[in-house]
Amino acid sequence: MSNNVTQWCLRPAAAVLLGVLALPAGAVDLKTADGAWTFSIDGEVNVDYIFSSCESPTSAVSVAGGLACVGSASGSSVSNIGNGLLPAAFSFGVATTQDGIDLAAHLGLYPGIATNDGGSPNLQAGTSNGSSNTALGSTGLDIRQVYMTFGNKDMGTFTLGRNIGLFGADVILADMTLPGVGAPGSAAGPAPANTTLGGIGLGYIYTDWLAQIDYTTPDVSGFNLTVGIFDPINSLTDIGTVEAKKAPGFHGKITYTIPLAGEGNKLYFSVAAIQQKQYYQISGYPSAIAVTPYSYNGTGGDFFAKLDLQGLEIVGYVYDAKGLGTTALFLDGAFDSIAAGELGETRKSYGFLGQITYKVGPVKFGYNHGDSRLDFADALDQASDPDLVRSNRKDTVGIYYSLTKALMLLAEGSYVKDVSAAGSNKGTTVNVGAYLGF
Repeated sequence: MSNNVTQWCLRPAAAVLLGVLALPAGAVDLKTADGAWTFSIDGEVNVDYIFSSCESPTSAVSVAGGLACVGSASGSSVSNIGNGLLPAAFSFGVATTQDGIDLAAHLGLYPGIATNDGGSPNLQAGTSNGSSNTALGSTGLDIRQVYMTFGNKDMGTFTLGRNIGLFGADVILADMTLPGVGAPGSAAGPAPANTTLGGIGLGYIYTDWLAQIDYTTPDVSGFNLTVGIFDPINSLTDIGTVEAKKAPGFHGKITYTIPLAGEGNKLYFSVAAIQQKQYYQISGYPSAIAVTPYSYNGTGGDFFAKLDLQGLEIVGYVYDAKGLGTTALFLDGAFDSIAAGELGETRKSYGFLGQITYKVGPVKFGYNHGDSRLDFADALDQASDPDLVRSNRKDTVGIYYSLTKALMLLAEGSYVKDVSAAGSNKGTTVNVGAYLGF
């Protein structure tokens, strides 16, 4: 799996993200003359110096889908100045209440600072020399979020549009590396994308931004339920010709918040699930003139818990999936081989992330560890893909200092290890930077 594939993974919404970071959102609100509509803007800008010490190419082993960086003939050290797990974000909102129903719409713009004129700020096409990080270039702009909501506290809320998914959302929003870097991803290569990996593929699958229609129930003694459908997405790695989907994807999430004694103290739980079917066809199998359709089901579930107790925060997360793959939705989720006579044989994936942070005055100290694992579909899969990644794991320590209410200075150190049957690769990354939220 190339860095180009792994690096389009990840950049959550500023309005949502600022609410879970140490820096509070300070949106600018403007009202129409009659006071009926409120317009708002909020966002953030983050920049880091990122230095990685990668596995030497002389000792590196083949790990297909591994996330540890590997050096080149010129050396194993890589420097980069770029965004971290988040790009910059500028989020625009409009809201009103009509006939007792709250209405709102949101548009999120996400520019980066990497030079990447490769056609996409995250899936870079590159130039003739294999890199889009060249002179005369420009940065890219993501427009990944546009949605509307309507409802109220009695009827619940409907959300329609492109927004963050449900499966895997809570863990990335709670990841302490969100304002920082975590795993470097393509920042440890010659063509940096707009974002790093953080903990994506290293404890959780990227939730992604999906076109969806959801309904969230009113709060009932701390309980909420969200159910919805989303536009089915295609696999990143199936070898067949993609067919139109016959049904949407489905996802759901239950959350429960328990207030504890003391201001801001609480215990939060969530359980999320996702399901979507893939449809493909292969030409020339089992005979030269045959066209063979095939399909498989991708499912996943996760459990998230977070304890807030004074300055202490503890996070635990686990997921289990089949056919979804690892790192991104439907990446290496199934085994396809005409030679082996198998199509759409699903692989099991699972993983976990644990995190503890403690804040003393303006300074927050943190540590997290995550591990994402992928199993072969069967013995034929193992024989055909012996170098398939079995585990991507990461440890990160970080210090986050709120110099002002809006400005955070931070430093992190991360260790990444990937494993296949051939062995393992290891890399370390340190980064220092600043995060400005408004």
